[in-house]
Amino acid sequence: MPDKLGNVLFLCTGNSARSIMAEAILDHWSNGLFKGYSAGSHPKGEVHPMALELLKEFKMRVDDLRSKNWEEFAQPNAPKMDYIFTVCDQAAGEVCPVWPGHPITAHWGIPDPAAVAGTPGQQALAFREAFRILETRIRYFLTFQFKQLGRDELQRMAIEAGNLHGEHKA
Repeated sequence: MPDKLGNVLFLCTGNSARSIMAEAILDHWSNGLFKGYSAGSHPKGEVHPMALELLKEFKMRVDDLRSKNWEEFAQPNAPKMDYIFTVCDQAAGEVCPVWPGHPITAHWGIPDPAAVAGTPGQQALAFREAFRILETRIRYFLTFQFKQLGRDELQRMAIEAGNLHGEHKA
């Protein structure tokens, strides 16, 4: 069994909440089989404090998390991505850089919790909901039989994972 099954890049527009949480969730649950990364088309330059608080609450690493541009991962010396998932509708519709190696891609759209106006409680609830959906999708992704499945089947299942809203398929 290989030590690592691949690199996963989560893309969003601002790279401050959803994609950052997805990166940390994948690293937490994959036990080193995958390495999570995140980036944005127009990064905000900082990680949303509510995203950091939530990740810390669930004992997930936050030390290396930072808001960054997706061009960083299109450079020749960047890690090769095996999977790329967009987590916001805007990033899914943008012209992305050309990713070397033709990674498996899927859209895992989730409403932006950072865009929720309202009370701090309403905002916290939006972050928890985004976290829950991301965690469900990532944990489902981690159940795939990666060694036994061909590229087309992995692509189909990656797309299917983006349709989960909190229920977990066994």
